[in-house]
Amino acid sequence: MCKALAKTNQAFTVFDNLKRGHRTALRGSPLIVGDLRNIDEIKTVFQENKIEVVIHFAACIEVGESIHDPAKFYENNVIGTWNLLEAMRKTGVDKLVFSSTAAVYGEPESTPIHEDHPKRPTSPYGDTKWAVERMLQAYDQAYGLKAVALRYFNAAGADPEGEIGEDHRPETHLIPRILLNALGKADFRIFGNDYDTPDGTCVRDYVHVSDLAIAHMKAVDYLRSGGKSNAFNLGNGRGFSVKEIVEVASKVTWTALNPQIEPRRPGDPATLVASNQKARETLGWNPQYGDLETIVQHAWNWTRANPDGYPE
Repeated sequence: MCKALAKTNQAFTVFDNLKRGHRTALRGSPLIVGDLRNIDEIKTVFQENKIEVVIHFAACIEVGESIHDPAKFYENNVIGTWNLLEAMRKTGVDKLVFSSTAAVYGEPESTPIHEDHPKRPTSPYGDTKWAVERMLQAYDQAYGLKAVALRYFNAAGADPEGEIGEDHRPETHLIPRILLNALGKADFRIFGNDYDTPDGTCVRDYVHVSDLAIAHMKAVDYLRSGGKSNAFNLGNGRGFSVKEIVEVASKVTWTALNPQIEPRRPGDPATLVASNQKARETLGWNPQYGDLETIVQHAWNWTRANPDGYPE
């Protein structure tokens, strides 16, 4: 996102506690170190900076972790967002782009999933994101705060130019974990091969991080032009199974990959595939990196060049 903003010469500031993020990844972007759980720190940012729009990415995101430690997710994702909204309301900032998730839908009744699909999250993670979306609706009705919720499906890939990549510690996301395995730096496992899918493994819609950044830019433009509060799916509209990801990664890395099979994880729906028609029509968003091999290749380029991740 920072790289996309910098290319358009827009002034921006990052607010991050760096608990999971990496200073190096910002590549010199202006940074204020702070925490959404501390409302006074947020108020100071709004008081000392002229802010027009907020793009809100900060959240705990691991589905499995949310099952075992839901308190952490409700505190960070829900209370942290409430603090942010209160700081915005009290300083007159009325535009927000929110990173939501396909996890708000739960087990889909139909595929592809449209934005009006029932919301029945199957994990505390998904529930916290849906709680925030409902909070945004209430703040719009009561205070006129306009928000766009962008429901990501599976964010994947890396900067096409190889400057920025994915580095979680510990790494739990499928594609980077497979790539670390190809480098001999991690094992990886398939959780469940008995789902009601063509090959028994979970099917997901993978969307490139650069396409996600462009979608946020378009959401900002939409709000600046007077757009009403809205929600959009961000996905490529095509699903790939875990086994298919393994096959593509084997091809890209020239490595024979043999994952361990483990029982299903709680909270994982069998299939999540987006309808992105609304984002295409309303935001004018057109994903540029929909090919799975391209997504994996970009991730591999960065991982191979940065096998130990960011230095800080």
